[in-house]
Amino acid sequence: MNSVETSSYQPPVSPPGLWRRLVVILAVVGPGIVTSNVDNDAGGITTYSLAGAEFGLNLLWTLVPITLVLILVQEMSARMGAISGKGLAALIRERFGAAVTFYLMIGLILTNLANTIAEFAGVAAGMELYGIHRHLSVPAAAFLVWFLVIKGSYKAVEKVFLVACLFYVAYIITGFMVKPDWTTVGDAMLRPNLSLSSEAMIMVVGLVGTTIAPWMQFYLQAAVVDKGLTARDYRIVRWDVIAGSVTVSVVAFFIILVCAVTLYKHSIHIETARDAALALAPLSGRYASELFGFGLLNASLFAASILPLSTAYTVCEAFGWESSVDKKFAEAPQFYGLYSLMIALGAGVVMWPNLSLIPIMYFSQVLNGMALPVILFFMLWLINDREVMGDYTNGRLANLATWFAAILLSVLSLVMVAMALY
Repeated sequence: MNSVETSSYQPPVSPPGLWRRLVVILAVVGPGIVTSNVDNDAGGITTYSLAGAEFGLNLLWTLVPITLVLILVQEMSARMGAISGKGLAALIRERFGAAVTFYLMIGLILTNLANTIAEFAGVAAGMELYGIHRHLSVPAAAFLVWFLVIKGSYKAVEKVFLVACLFYVAYIITGFMVKPDWTTVGDAMLRPNLSLSSEAMIMVVGLVGTTIAPWMQFYLQAAVVDKGLTARDYRIVRWDVIAGSVTVSVVAFFIILVCAVTLYKHSIHIETARDAALALAPLSGRYASELFGFGLLNASLFAASILPLSTAYTVCEAFGWESSVDKKFAEAPQFYGLYSLMIALGAGVVMWPNLSLIPIMYFSQVLNGMALPVILFFMLWLINDREVMGDYTNGRLANLATWFAAILLSVLSLVMVAMALY
């Protein structure tokens, strides 16, 4: 009998559009997560370590308002990039002129160079924990980050950076290894306890300054543009920013926690993140110390890639030069040339014998404090310009919240500068 039997079984099928949505999400995410996490660099880890070692759990609660402000500011940057299709530096040049842009770029270059030097110092400190001298580790790290961007595409570079973000889990693991009293930790988060001493106020300003830096706004917006994200991707971009801001604060939370329940409890004072890693060994065991040191190395290497890249993006956009890691060296010589120069200078200064990095880090913090209110002013002006943003300008409530945050950050930045100069 010539007949064909057909089975009534049908394999399970994913909900329509589920995989398509997942692919779209994975294609869009990246800029927000990368930008926020790179801010946990050598300077950031040092600041969080000091906050825990000097003040215990008393400043943990500050991470909640800091995170909300970070989300607010980063969302504006991402929105401007997706809607305008231009970087922040390019928009500033178009709206405020070449002269204003020129002086702004000088300040940003100096600030980012000082921060890049600090990142390579962090690489040196991290590798010295494992017995590798800076004369070997710093040149190797400089070549690695240079080769990654020079020879890679944006997608390849971003994948490497996203993987680097995963290694921040080292601080979370360390946080559980030190076995804190979670009830006490919860109380510290929910009950603000702010001392009015000058030391505590300076540390709060430092926590804000190390979490929200001027370079972040330029890099995030440029990354959104370079990835080709538009208004149709805005919803996912916004969640990418929120995820990045929350992640960076979770890492900061565990760094403060680790140092609070170990170093502060035993009245051990530190000056750098490397000191914190070394001090953890007799208190919480070798593995906790090595994990903390590994986090420092990863963060420093990560930021040593991003900060020069951010500088190259910003300056090239400001002056209308080609700026993209998807371009070849010959197609974007200024972009790759500036990126290479920043890495060479940053690594070279760290190699200089008997050079104290403290004045450089101090100078960069003063410049950050001076630049942040100015950058926020430009951002607020542009985000409410309908010729730039169309229907995506801030609403009344968003403007109120943004202006409040901008004024608060401006005051905090000015206080930081005044206290630093004092």
